[in-house]
Amino acid sequence: MAPNPISVGGQAVIEGVMMRSPTYYATAVRTPHGSIVIQKNRFIGLTRRFRFLNVPIVRGAINLVETMWIGIQSLSYSASQSMEDQDSPKQKTGIGATLSILGSIIFAFGAGFLLFFLLPLWLTELLPVDDGIAFNLIDGVFRLTIFLGYILLIARWKEMRRIFMYHGAEHKTIYAFENGNDLTVECARSYTRLHPRCGTSFLIVVMLTSILVFAFLGKPQDWGDRLFRFAMIPVIGGISFEFIKLSAKDNFARWMKPAIWPGLTLQKVTTQEPTDDMLEVAIAALDACLDYQSVKLELPAS
Repeated sequence: MAPNPISVGGQAVIEGVMMRSPTYYATAVRTPHGSIVIQKNRFIGLTRRFRFLNVPIVRGAINLVETMWIGIQSLSYSASQSMEDQDSPKQKTGIGATLSILGSIIFAFGAGFLLFFLLPLWLTELLPVDDGIAFNLIDGVFRLTIFLGYILLIARWKEMRRIFMYHGAEHKTIYAFENGNDLTVECARSYTRLHPRCGTSFLIVVMLTSILVFAFLGKPQDWGDRLFRFAMIPVIGGISFEFIKLSAKDNFARWMKPAIWPGLTLQKVTTQEPTDDMLEVAIAALDACLDYQSVKLELPAS
């Protein structure tokens, strides 16, 4: 069958999967009682609503922020639906839910800033290195090592392994859709769980791109320099987004295989083979976010 022209993406959540199309995102969760519940929200990104924002690097930075916002909302929903006793704690609504999401975002940013930015920078500054390129290369190696260590550590957590299995279900389902196959468990099961446009691959590209970008900034001398490096993260994310997008195109895919290989290799840890019931959840999420008529109308002209 012909490849599907509609671009979709997703994310594993607690006992479920979030899928996103150009016009909707939907989160499907398997409850403790065995049923599948779905939350569907209409969402059209800023780059589709305002075409002047749909330019290289800028669109990647915007997409990064939007993806984080949607991801945290989906995680919050999945957590509330996967609780053992859903009738006991009342779900937060309205301003309470918004504050909870904002709090989660602030905490995630703070933890990420300390672990993946300040810590490697501090470790590098302990070394007697003055050359800017050498300094940023060592800083990047520390950052990449901490990131890989973090992934390998959380992979040992039993609950995280189930999320990695749902991550595999997300990839297999997207592959089936992208290849124009029917959204069935049998079709999805036959595909690989390693996808070049995965968030894991994106993060690896971000780590490597940061080394190149920071090399132009030299060695930071004060807190102003350090904060400026942090402010460059959206730019780094934008550049990485363009690279990942380019690597998915058939004309460039074979030339970029060496560059995407690290991300695909790490996905052997961050994705696991899913069960059939997990594939059912991923299919339910993807089917829910596909409003075929509006999606086709929203596609940009080629």
